[in-house]
Amino acid sequence: MAQALFKYELEENVEEYIESKRADNDKYIVAVTEHTNDVAMVLIDENDTLHINEDARAMLKKLWQKAYKKNLQLLIPDMAAELDRGYLWYVGVKVSDDLLGRRKVK
Repeated sequence: MAQALFKYELEENVEEYIESKRADNDKYIVAVTEHTNDVAMVLIDENDTLHINEDARAMLKKLWQKAYKKNLQLLIPDMAAELDRGYLWYVGVKVSDDLLGRRKVK
């Protein structure tokens, strides 16, 4: 992934992403941009630490573990449509401790 593209298109939006994350009570935010076949990504974690490009991808794999592939399949169509329109794509992510409402049965 392109470090220069991160600096050129994503870095200037980091404060806005952090504000959005806090306002929406998101655990983390992922933002992606594309330009002439180069891609850049940033993940801002719960401590507002920036994970850029390959580090962001590795962090997503760690955070999503078994759901990584399924989550990407859900997100990529919207991401591709937004990038195709020339927009930056970003999404706030909430994390539930409830495991989808399942309760342990004794």
